[in-house]
Amino acid sequence: MKVAGRKVFIFTQFAQMGMLLQQWIETETERRPQFIHGGISAKGRQTMVDRFQNRRDENVMILTLKAVGAGLNLTAASVVIHYDLWWNAAVENLATDRAYRIGQSSTVNVYRFITANTFEEKINEIINQKRQLTEMTVATGENWIGDLSTEELGYVFNIAVDEEDEKNFE
Repeated sequence: MKVAGRKVFIFTQFAQMGMLLQQWIETETERRPQFIHGGISAKGRQTMVDRFQNRRDENVMILTLKAVGAGLNLTAASVVIHYDLWWNAAVENLATDRAYRIGQSSTVNVYRFITANTFEEKINEIINQKRQLTEMTVATGENWIGDLSTEELGYVFNIAVDEEDEKNFE
C-alpha cells in the first residue's frame, strides 16, 4: 500500500482490527506492515519506529490509538488514516500529532473513515460538537456560555427547551 510514494500510518482503536488490517494489506501487497499495539515492549516499539522512519521499503504502519503514548515520533509518514473513530477527539488528535513533530518536512493528509448510515456517523457528529464546544471554551474563556441561545444551552445541559420555557428565560 503506497499513496503516491508516501508513508502511511493507520490508527485503529482495536487490536483485533489491526491484525485484520495487517493480514489484508499483506494479501494485497505481499508486504506485512508493522503493527504497534499494547503488547509490544518499549524496546520492540522503538525498533519498529526506527525501521519505519529509516527504511524506504517500510511504507505502512498500523497502530492502536492506546499504544500511541508520549515520545512517539513518526515524521516519515505524511498520510494518517483513522480507520475507526474514537469517542474522544483528543485521543485522535494525539495520534495524528505523531506525524506533526519537529522534523516533519511534508504536508500531512489526515483521513477519517466514516461508514454511511451507521453509528460512526453519530460518533463523528458528537466528536465535532465536542470540538466546537472545546474551541469556544479555549478561545474565549468562560464568557462563551453567555452567548449561547436557550436551545444551545438546552443541548449542552441535555434538557428539552420548549417555546414556553424559552419565554420564561427572556
